[in-house]
Amino acid sequence: MGVGISIFLLALGAILAFAVTGEVSGIDLDIVGFVLMAVGVVGIIISLVLMNQRSNTSHRVVEERRYRDDGTLY
Repeated sequence: MGVGISIFLLALGAILAFAVTGEVSGIDLDIVGFVLMAVGVVGIIISLVLMNQRSNTSHRVVEERRYRDDGTLY
């Protein structure tokens, strides 16, 4: 889940929790909204942690040098 999808879930959850006043039989829209907001926040945190780990990689360059018997490079 990327940052964009997490922000979308966070916004959708906020709309359901705070702006929608309608009722659906058998479903509490406030709870659904809070669950979507929690999933969005967790998704943002996980995405940021994974992006931070990707930026902390190191690379090693291996050079192969071949010498002649007299010590000079090919």
